[in-house]
Amino acid sequence: MRRLLLPAALGLGCCLATPAPAHFQQIIPSDDVLADGGPLTLQLVFTHPMDRGPTMDMARPLRFGVLRDGIIADLTATLVEQDFDGKRAWTANDEVTKPGAAIYFVEPQPYWEAAEHKFIVHYAKVVVDGYASGENWNAMVGLPVEIEPLTRPTGLWTGNLFTGVVLHDGRPAPHATIEIEYRNDGSVVAPNPAFVTQIITADANGTFSYAMPRAGWWGFAALVDGDAPMTGPDGKPAPVELGGLIWVKATDMN
Repeated sequence: MRRLLLPAALGLGCCLATPAPAHFQQIIPSDDVLADGGPLTLQLVFTHPMDRGPTMDMARPLRFGVLRDGIIADLTATLVEQDFDGKRAWTANDEVTKPGAAIYFVEPQPYWEAAEHKFIVHYAKVVVDGYASGENWNAMVGLPVEIEPLTRPTGLWTGNLFTGVVLHDGRPAPHATIEIEYRNDGSVVAPNPAFVTQIITADANGTFSYAMPRAGWWGFAALVDGDAPMTGPDGKPAPVELGGLIWVKATDMN
């Protein structure tokens, strides 16, 4: 998801390395807590959130659904295609009718990243708290790569510490890389590319923590290598990057 770009440094006789922005599968609801229940809208975009693009074309997801009270409901048929920065993205509407966590998730089709010569598959989820109940927020969907929250991922103040465990095939992934980006609304300008993507490493038990310094949506992307290659456009085997993402919203304290 990260790579080095090596533009020629004319007149210097050398090359300068600059980091490229990270890919993030967004799944963003209209809010993280619905104190009175009711309707909500979710937006699914494959993009670089801190840099506000470029956006990648997102094929129709293989699966989109919600986990409530231990039961998964398939909502793939509710997805509506939309244009986002000239690329395909998706929206869906749903309704929260009872207390408890609604955990929305998406399994996208593999994305071919030609510049890195690999496929990217990012399983993303977000928790919406119905009626501000604070219940069932740590239920797991069972995705191939998934972050188990140890901090309730709803109703968080700006500056709160978010802690989670990276699971790969249901087991902790020791020393997994976690990339973190802010879903920039245009109000933040990074001093230089090093600030765009925050990078941390899980401990030997797959556990990580990060304090969110600004109000808004934050994406946590845990990355692992796929178990088997896929066939690339050239007919040759290509590696697969698997990601388990969770989106968490921080809110300023008035």
